[in-house]
Amino acid sequence: MIPIQDLLSRIRWDREFAKGEFSIGYYDRVRKEIITVPLKAVDFGERNHYFAFQVFDEQGEGHAVPFHRIREVRKDGKLIWQRPPGG
Repeated sequence: MIPIQDLLSRIRWDREFAKGEFSIGYYDRVRKEIITVPLKAVDFGERNHYFAFQVFDEQGEGHAVPFHRIREVRKDGKLIWQRPPGG
């Protein structure tokens, strides 16, 4: 399995691979469940782009999510990356 940062870089820079709709599923510690968001709704910013990303909730409040909490990535609804259990 490739590191999540490498997969996200490939999506960002490989135009052919990036064709499609991507989503990520991350573990929300408050809700204790996997939250799925469209990748285009994720803000990687310039700061901490190697360690965390920002998502916004329904009220528009931003939340920093560390990359280690990403559990899966989907392309056009198909699972293309998944963190191993306990990983």
